[in-house]
Amino acid sequence: PNHLFYQQARGITSLVVSALIAGTSAFQSSWTQRAVSPSRVAMPRRSILAPTMMAPTDEALLDTGAGGRGGMFTSSNPEDRRIVPADKTGKETFKVVYVVLESQYQASMSKAAMSINSKQKGVAVEVVGYLLEELRDEGNLAKFKADVETANVFIGSLIFVQELAEKVVEVVEPMRDKLDAVVVFPSMPEVMRLNKVGSFTMANLGQSKSIVADFMKSKKKQDGSSFEEGMLKLLRTLPKVLKYLPGDKAADAKSFMMSFQYWLGGSPENLEAFLLMLADKYVPEIAGKSLVSEEDIIEPILLPDKGIWHPLAPRVFEDVTEYSEWYNAEHAPAAGIDPATAPTVGVILQKSHINTKDECHYVSMIAELEARGARVVCIYSGGLDFSGPVNEYFYAQGSSEAEVDSVINLTGFALVGGPASQDHDKAVEVLEALNRPYLCAVPLVFQSFEEWQRSELGLHPVQVALQVSLPEIDGAIEPIIYAGREGATGRSVPLPDRITNLAERSLKWANLRRKKNEDKKLAVTVFQFPPDKGNVGTAAYLDVFGSIRAVLGELKKEGYNVGEIPDTTEELVEIILKDKEAKFDSPTLNIAYRMPVKEYEEKTWYHKDLEENWGPAPGHLNTDGTDMLIFGAHFGNVFIGVQPTFGYEGDPMRLLFSKSASPHHGFAAYYTYLEKIFEADAVLHFGTHGSLEFMPGKQVGMAGTCYPDRLINSIPNLYYYAANNPSEATIAKRRSYSATISYLTPPAENAGLYKGLKELGELVSSYKGLRENESRGPSIVNSIVAAARTCNLDKDIEDLPLEDADAKEMTLDQRDGVVGAVYRRLMEIESRLLPCGLHTVGVPPSAEEAIATLVNIAALDRPEDGFKGLPRLIAESIGRNIDDIYRGNNQGVLDEVELNQKITEATRKAVRASVEASTNSEGRIDEVNDFFKNIGGAMAMLSGGTPWAKALKEDGFAVPEEKLKPLFEYLEFCLKQIVKDNELGALVGALQGEYITPGPGGDPIRNPDVLPTGKNMHALDPQSIPTAAAVDCARVVVERLLERLKIDNGDVWPESIAFTLWGTDNIKTYGESLAQVLMLVGVKPVPDALGRVNKLEVIPLEELGRPRIDVVVSCSGVFRDLFINQMALLDRAVKMAAEADEPSEMNFVRKHALETAEEMQVSLREAATRVFSNSAGSYSANVGLAIENGGWEGEQQLQEQFLSRKGFAFNADKPGQMDQNADMFKAALSTVDCTFQNLDSSEISLTDVSHYYDSDPTKVVKGLRKDGKKPMSMIADTTTANAQVRSLSETVRLDARTKLLNPKFYEGMLASGYEGTREITKRLKNTMGWSATSGDVDNFIYEDANDVFIADPEMQKRLMDTNPNAFRDMITTFLEANGRGYWDTSEENLERLQDLYQEVEDRIEGVTMG
Repeated sequence: PNHLFYQQARGITSLVVSALIAGTSAFQSSWTQRAVSPSRVAMPRRSILAPTMMAPTDEALLDTGAGGRGGMFTSSNPEDRRIVPADKTGKETFKVVYVVLESQYQASMSKAAMSINSKQKGVAVEVVGYLLEELRDEGNLAKFKADVETANVFIGSLIFVQELAEKVVEVVEPMRDKLDAVVVFPSMPEVMRLNKVGSFTMANLGQSKSIVADFMKSKKKQDGSSFEEGMLKLLRTLPKVLKYLPGDKAADAKSFMMSFQYWLGGSPENLEAFLLMLADKYVPEIAGKSLVSEEDIIEPILLPDKGIWHPLAPRVFEDVTEYSEWYNAEHAPAAGIDPATAPTVGVILQKSHINTKDECHYVSMIAELEARGARVVCIYSGGLDFSGPVNEYFYAQGSSEAEVDSVINLTGFALVGGPASQDHDKAVEVLEALNRPYLCAVPLVFQSFEEWQRSELGLHPVQVALQVSLPEIDGAIEPIIYAGREGATGRSVPLPDRITNLAERSLKWANLRRKKNEDKKLAVTVFQFPPDKGNVGTAAYLDVFGSIRAVLGELKKEGYNVGEIPDTTEELVEIILKDKEAKFDSPTLNIAYRMPVKEYEEKTWYHKDLEENWGPAPGHLNTDGTDMLIFGAHFGNVFIGVQPTFGYEGDPMRLLFSKSASPHHGFAAYYTYLEKIFEADAVLHFGTHGSLEFMPGKQVGMAGTCYPDRLINSIPNLYYYAANNPSEATIAKRRSYSATISYLTPPAENAGLYKGLKELGELVSSYKGLRENESRGPSIVNSIVAAARTCNLDKDIEDLPLEDADAKEMTLDQRDGVVGAVYRRLMEIESRLLPCGLHTVGVPPSAEEAIATLVNIAALDRPEDGFKGLPRLIAESIGRNIDDIYRGNNQGVLDEVELNQKITEATRKAVRASVEASTNSEGRIDEVNDFFKNIGGAMAMLSGGTPWAKALKEDGFAVPEEKLKPLFEYLEFCLKQIVKDNELGALVGALQGEYITPGPGGDPIRNPDVLPTGKNMHALDPQSIPTAAAVDCARVVVERLLERLKIDNGDVWPESIAFTLWGTDNIKTYGESLAQVLMLVGVKPVPDALGRVNKLEVIPLEELGRPRIDVVVSCSGVFRDLFINQMALLDRAVKMAAEADEPSEMNFVRKHALETAEEMQVSLREAATRVFSNSAGSYSANVGLAIENGGWEGEQQLQEQFLSRKGFAFNADKPGQMDQNADMFKAALSTVDCTFQNLDSSEISLTDVSHYYDSDPTKVVKGLRKDGKKPMSMIADTTTANAQVRSLSETVRLDARTKLLNPKFYEGMLASGYEGTREITKRLKNTMGWSATSGDVDNFIYEDANDVFIADPEMQKRLMDTNPNAFRDMITTFLEANGRGYWDTSEENLERLQDLYQEVEDRIEGVTMG
């Protein structure tokens, strides 16, 4: 029996240890040991919790450690964690060194050591602890190594930062055999393998397949959190079972399990017993000598695995009814809370803080909420899966309706899982059922309070990745820093103003559930950029005023007081734009409120801080010289206001500043009005995007001094954001605390052919039938050549014959070659995707628009979903490979161009056939016909196949049904998502205080999970990119880029390429452009044991097969905010390449770094600095701002702006620090041979936004190169399955032909009226931007645009009538392009423009006066 019991117990031990290894997240209850330190702790206004809190104290009394040592690693001092026995007389001393992620264990460990030294007669202990981040510092690392060399015991916990885990292993592994015990709790596998407790080890961890680990995973899938909770209970009871096990191995396994129990317990008593147990069993000088008495090694003292905790409660409650009875009957009356009317806030806590009695920040938060009259339900979990406690304790027993009104997660972690693994689907399921606003606040971990205050970047990059990015995927909002770390003790301390802010915001969200709709006030905020009446209501691809009318209509149905809704969108525009009281021509919009300066200063506490940049109020913006002016109009309880602009758009000096100025008084007055005078219950920012979230302040983790935080203050912030722009939406979420609601961008359609291009297409079609006719064939080729030149295609086809060449002298193959080259360019234009028109919120796409989207979805291979794209299936049905067809098409082989076009047309027909079954008589889709489940589908199969298979057969392609089925099932699912619509529903729900379901943002063609819209958008886990698929795609693009550059450069390799990295692009493509940079320098990304991409390997030159190409990486401000850890990856990669001992002719990174090191007298590593961006909290080069507002003196000014604003260097050796290093930026750019950018989405191209040219350094490089040579400029286009690399000038021509000059595009825009005219003007302005930064815009583009929009009197009238202000801006842009030498045209054209300008001016005056 004993033998059998032993076998069973050993199996249990094995299971638990394997669980610890395989299911790390199940045992990470110690992961969130909070650690931080603030200035001054506020007392709650009326809370019976006051006695439990720290007393108010001066900043001087809070010891925050050793002071800044640079970078953003902690400035705390490991010596504060060193406990040395005062008296060792007659005692055996053992030494313990520990490394933890956070400092929470510091106080408990120190108390435990001091207790041993004072109480024990036979032993003493020296203890020293290191925070993981401290090991970045070389001095600390050296101390750590010295301490380990003289230690008896090493303890590690939660060592999950890869590069630091490697440092720990480097130090501990050589000493492992000499150490008496090594005890490592959940960490990276390579650190866990260091474990040594007697004969117990984990030496094989992660190196072979574990049957037990697989069992654990399968059980977790089956039972969810119940298995995890069951394992924790097993772990609790196991020490009692293990006591009776025989054998040394079992005893050592028992010791490890007991150690883990003590560690989870966390209190000084638990840790004291833990240290004594290790000494008594494993330190040779102490073990077996009865120096430690048995009674001092107490059993672990543990709280319940999950429960409801309150600092004044008599116990932890495991039953919600019992808690409610105690709270409502005893605590609430004493605290002055009325349980019948009080809002209830659910608060999620980390158990280990309660274990270690490090809960001051929790108590402060609870006190603040209760001081405001709220009830609280504070829950914790034994592990990091909070789903069980949420389901159990946030509902009254037996109720399906949650008892809480809002939820604050104070752990900072994803709801289910810790740093190593998360289950976001499960979290969303739980939160959707709960259906309450879900805020996830963040305690500082790797910085002291003062470091965070000083830091321009704000929150530490590791924390951003783990405690901001991951909770966002759960649908969390408002990552407000609420606690700091006290440097000397490591204890958590509340940050008073942040606690106040968080409490106020959470209660305002809760109030939305409780207030009647008829009484709620909503502030709708629209934008005007650039500042001009013709630009009020700007938003990417959104009909703003049409959408606002739709919102007002929906709110009226829900019982809101919206006053009288205008009958038409035009009337709404008129009410906002026109000041009814203006007696003369005035640029002033309608004035909704005049704010006296005295009122402004009384209600805007920070107004004095604005005077440095803008002087005293009222200033010169949004004022009549006496009062501050709030522009907009009231509709019942809804205020539609116009957000003021930055204010410095037209000021060349301000544009040049490397850091952005504060908001002006008018901007501050607007938000003061919303909160303090209008008293909005919520604000709705309307469309992508405004200025609030880009105001100066920290990057992530706002302080009360940051302007986005000051401006939005306590108002719940909802934000309609374009679904294709998750990166800037994420900035809005993090910096202005917005809950985003995604809206659909217009579906992309094929550009088609028009005018001369259409006629050229018809000629090509004629040639196909007569190509062998020796009299007609050559004649048609001559006509094709002449027409191609008329359409300016000669600029894209290098070897197009001259007009006087005669095709009769060509062979048939040569004629085919000419026609193939022209046909290829025509089809490139025809099949180019462009969004048509503008989207109206709440209006799903028509059947035609849905078909356009589905065609593009169908074209892509999706190996991760197990099926091929339709073009590939069609090609395979005729025995061809689509990649070969694409290759032939790109080379202009006539047969291949023709076949590619046939496949494209067949794809469109097949998709159309699949959608038609669900289309109603009005051309819309009310309900998707479930073809694969209904009887009609079965009948279709009996009558000769599915509609799509029949459509393909009609075009000559017999694709087997079984191959089509997976793809068309997927397309049916996608169609359901496309026509679903929750844009208005999500807004109404959010205003009711409900949870907004999260979803990824990005390109719906690449990632249909973006659909349906109406989601709270998130980006992705920044540590997950680049993915393996992105690396494969990057390889193709890099090969094509280098091949093209060699061809254009006389078969010589480029030595250096200037890259621009964008946030949204890398989210959409999962890091393709990031991978391209790594590929060029010849370094490959490698995932760590947890699948996070944070390791690198240099690719040997033999494998690379070419030289390493140098790079200069300019990161957008948004990329910097979202992917600062990936910037570190890039910096490390470049430095690895520079330090590779290789010949200069095969390693241009090293070649240039050595030259720069010599010239600038710096180290090789510093000379290899190649990753740059704006300063923290600053965005763009302001080149776009200057061009859009006309406030630039010349190209030199634009180039100086680029160098001064983008010249902040990133250094992985000092993570989180951006230092201005313009000299290094210039040195790196001076060797550049090519500038390069990526286009990854059909929705946003080169002239759709100013961002692309704003970051284009082409002319900057020309000015810096010693030879004055202009670099080549290339654009990679991965918007289709057939990735292309084109020159910048080719891409600008393609963009102009498919958008600005294309009737399909501009007629679609004009149909949207006021906003459509502005969109057309914007593209002309952005085209001129490319002239300014690169000089790669052909004259014919301006000439043809002039013919379309200016020379045609009918078009003039349409533009004038819809938006005279935007039309004036268009005319000004034409005149400016000519004046700056970008457009050479006739005097007749210029005179017409000048006359028109005066006519529009008169019209605008007349409109205002009328």
